[in-house]
Formats: sequence, structure tokens, C-alpha cells
Amino acid sequence: MPARRSAAIPLAAVAAVLVVYASLYPLTGWDHPAGWSAWRDVRVPWPSRWTEADAWLNVLGYLPLGAMLHLAFVRAAGWRGGPAALAAVAVAAALSLAMEVLQNFLPPRVPSSLDLAWNVAGATAGVVVAAAVQALGWLDQGASLHDRWFEPRRTGGTTLLLLWPVGLLIPTPVALGLGPQIGRVVESWRGSPEGVVAGEPGWAWLTAEALGPIASGVHFGPAVEAFTVALGLVAPALMAIAIARPGWRRVVLVAGAAAAGFGALTLSTALNFGPQHALAWRTGPAEAGFLAGTIAALLAAWLPQRVAAALGLVALTALVMLVAIAPADPYFAQSLKAWEQGRFVRLHGAAQWVGWLWPFAAMAYLLVRLSERRP
Repeated sequence: MPARRSAAIPLAAVAAVLVVYASLYPLTGWDHPAGWSAWRDVRVPWPSRWTEADAWLNVLGYLPLGAMLHLAFVRAAGWRGGPAALAAVAVAAALSLAMEVLQNFLPPRVPSSLDLAWNVAGATAGVVVAAAVQALGWLDQGASLHDRWFEPRRTGGTTLLLLWPVGLLIPTPVALGLGPQIGRVVESWRGSPEGVVAGEPGWAWLTAEALGPIASGVHFGPAVEAFTVALGLVAPALMAIAIARPGWRRVVLVAGAAAAGFGALTLSTALNFGPQHALAWRTGPAEAGFLAGTIAALLAAWLPQRVAAALGLVALTALVMLVAIAPADPYFAQSLKAWEQGRFVRLHGAAQWVGWLWPFAAMAYLLVRLSERRP
């Protein structure tokens, strides 16, 4: 097949980064076991016990990676199906083996040959799914559909839009409020090893004098909370408008962004507090902000692309600033604890970094979009 532009490359890279982070989380406590030997540190023992949940997590974690690798080899590199499938499984297996070996140096993590087998099985399943989609012609139809809905060479933007709901899965201080919260960042930095960060004189001044007064959050009234929620929906909607073709398609994309945001918030709440409380995020300010953001995004659907990109930058900047100083209530702390220490420990780090970095990646993308000569 001839090589072509494909969103599979950035998606495969994102999947690989998330796999690495989830496999090595919390990335602290690195140590060599007593009586270190090369053989013991590279071996991957068979586990004494395992659970069905662990198996599914390993399979589902590597399924997207295998699928995206296969599509990247087929569509971007122009390889045939057989070699592309073997290469995708081999790359995923090598990555999994490297992660299991590195877990020997992380006391909180337990390397396992069974995890390696489940990871390879997940990658293989992803390759099978991708090959079937390719054989049915759905990829070509999808590429044609993408070209009808979006301007050429916008796969980076569509990749960011697809990642937006992932960042919403982690509990946020405000509904749809992606970006780092100063209090959380300070807490993470304070946990740094002595002599690296916390032992530096400048660090003491930064935490005590500069960030200390706002690290615990600034009080948000209902109006400010609603405005922040509205920005959280308007920002990705403006990004979609900035790369989409004019007309009714933008209205559909805005509606899709609203549906994706609603679904991600509901799923995150259900995972933390149980299915019976899935809609608990719908407080008065959150509902008002969500409705206002949807209306504003629908009105913006008729803006020129460059104007939408510029307004998207403004919305993202304001969103990041407000989320940074947002207060942390007890329910937010309880949600984070469930993710960090409970059943979501393997997903916490990856989802958190997507949520923290997404606004900055979107701002960088929109800046590049505005710098282009094409209108």
C-alpha cells in the first residue's frame, strides 16, 4: 500500500506513552535488590496468584497499542498486512517485556510472566481488530469521512480531540476543568526526594511564599464555577471548529463534544461513587455552565477558523488559570484517593497526565494553526 498521512502514528505514540506510565507508576522508589545480579533483574517470574481484573486490564491496555501500531505500519509505512501485523505484535511484546523487567526495580510493582502473556494477547487482539477493519474497507471510508469533515493535514487536531474525554476520567476540582491544580502540583513536589527539590532553598520560598497562599485553592462562587465549566466545554469545541470544514458539520461536532463531555463526567463519577451516583456531578453551577458552554459553542460554529482558533487559545488560557486556583473540596479529595490508592491505581497516572497536559498541547496546536499562512 502507498504510504499516507495517518492519525495512527500520533495515536500509537500516545498509547505507548500511556502504557509506559501506567506500567511504571508511581515512578518512585527505584532500587536494586540486595545481592544484585543481572539474571535476577531481567527475569520475569510466573506469579503465585492472579485475578481476572488484572488479566482484563493487561489485555485492554495493550489492545489499542496493537491496533494503532498495525495501522501505522500499514497506512503510514505502506507495509502489507502480514509483515505489519508481525511487526506490531513484536513491538508491543518488546515494550511489555521491557516494562516487566523494569518493574524489578520498583518495589510497589510485581513483574509477571503472565502479565507479559496477557499484554501480548491484548496487542494481538488489537492487530486482529485493526486488520479486520482494514479488510472491510472501513479505514478508507473513515479517511474519506475525515477529509469531508476536517481540513487537510489536521490529524494532530483530531487526535487531541479524541484524547480530551480521556483526561476527563480523572477526578477534577471543577467539572470539565482540565489542567494542573496548584495544590496538587505542590503536593507532588513536596513528595520529591530530599536534596533534589525539597532540600533546595529556592523551593522553600516557592512553596511557602509564592504558591503557599493559593495552594489550598481560592473560593469559587457559583458564577465562577459555572464560568469555568463553560470554558471547559467551549475550549475543545472551538478547537474542533478551528479545524472543521464550515457548515452544519461544525454543529454536529459541537453536539458531539457536549455528548462526550457529559458521558466522560458521568462515567468518572460512576467509577468513583457507584452507578447509582453517576449523575452526582450535575450540581446547579455545573449544569448552568454546561448549558451556557453548549450554547456559546453552537453560536461559535459559524465563526471563521482563525477566529475560532484565537478564541480557543483565550478560552484554554482562562481555563488553565481558573483550574490552577480551584478549591479542593472533601469529595474531590475522596475521588483522588480512590484513584490513587484503590482499584484505579494503574490508570491514575496516565489519565492524570492526559488531563494535566491536554490544555497545553491544545494551545500549542492552535498556535501552530494560527501561524500557518493558509486561512
